[in-house]
Amino acid sequence: MNAQLYVISAPSGAGKTSLIHALLKQLDNVMLSISHTTRQAREGEVDGKHYYFTNTQQFQQQLDQGDFLESAQVFDYYYGTSRQAVNDSLANGQDVILEIDWQGAKQVLESMENAISIFILPPSYETLQQRLNQRGQDSAEVIQRRMDDAMTDMQQSRHFEYIVINDDFDTAVNDLQAIFKSHRLRREQVAEKASPFIKGLISI
Repeated sequence: MNAQLYVISAPSGAGKTSLIHALLKQLDNVMLSISHTTRQAREGEVDGKHYYFTNTQQFQQQLDQGDFLESAQVFDYYYGTSRQAVNDSLANGQDVILEIDWQGAKQVLESMENAISIFILPPSYETLQQRLNQRGQDSAEVIQRRMDDAMTDMQQSRHFEYIVINDDFDTAVNDLQAIFKSHRLRREQVAEKASPFIKGLISI
């Protein structure tokens, strides 16, 4: 099968990361791309596993060299996806997920038209605020800032091919899985595998 690039975006607190990790446990031959970032690692995060943590100077150098497929400034930090790493994984026949914000998604979709875009929404504004408060990671000021930015983020969902509403977690995971599986069942994806059988039918 031809490997596929998936771009998944969501406002902060919508549950995007948890959904993707649940999806990865259920599907074979798919990986999550690891982004570079200039923000500090949070408790429990490991360099090279959750992110490639770097400083602003190094990030800018890579940006100037064209190393990033996409890059964006989110809050006070920079994020970017290695172009070479994504292309290598796709060339090896492995589906790749980019977990990025809508700004980065727009850049990717402009340069890779065949990428599949998915936006994850919370069921309501109130639910999103409650989830951010329950995480216990940010101050009230930062949470309010994230909520303000979330409104801008969610308005961008209209530019995405698929929308998954994370109301019930298991249902949302199943919805994501359905998107991946439906693409893998497209004719051009299974043509090579089914070719001998199809040729036999035509000859009957």
